[in-house]
Amino acid sequence: MGLILPTVSTTFIVISGILVAIGWYAIAKKQVDKHMKIMKWAAICATIFFITYVSRTAFIGNTHFGGPDSIKPIYQTFLFFHIVLATVGGVMGLITLRYAYTKNYASHRKIGPWTSIVWFVTSITGAAVYLLLYWIYPGGETSGVLDVIFGK
Repeated sequence: MGLILPTVSTTFIVISGILVAIGWYAIAKKQVDKHMKIMKWAAICATIFFITYVSRTAFIGNTHFGGPDSIKPIYQTFLFFHIVLATVGGVMGLITLRYAYTKNYASHRKIGPWTSIVWFVTSITGAAVYLLLYWIYPGGETSGVLDVIFGK
């Protein structure tokens, strides 16, 4: 299971980011129906990512950075930036979807482009975290979520 769930979750977040970019392009071309369908799939992929990520964190734990100590502070700063972006992007995504589904298109048009940028960057930084944790450097220890929260 070591690499399966991180690969699945990262795949879905990358697909979500790509779909957001395609959806943004579709709306720029005034292809409203195509935009709506693509953005629904982007939201579904983001939801699958979230469920997979949270499940792995709750049941297996988090993987610590296994790279050199000299770049660990840089990685941790990058990871913090990604987590903040993902949190903000997730909330913005829910707000943007709510505006769309309640047909509040004026508000949707105001926040949508910002949400798209944040989410696209989130998917890129998420893929970078995955590559750093599992491909570029050997993965560190995996510890339970409570150990991570309480710093054990």
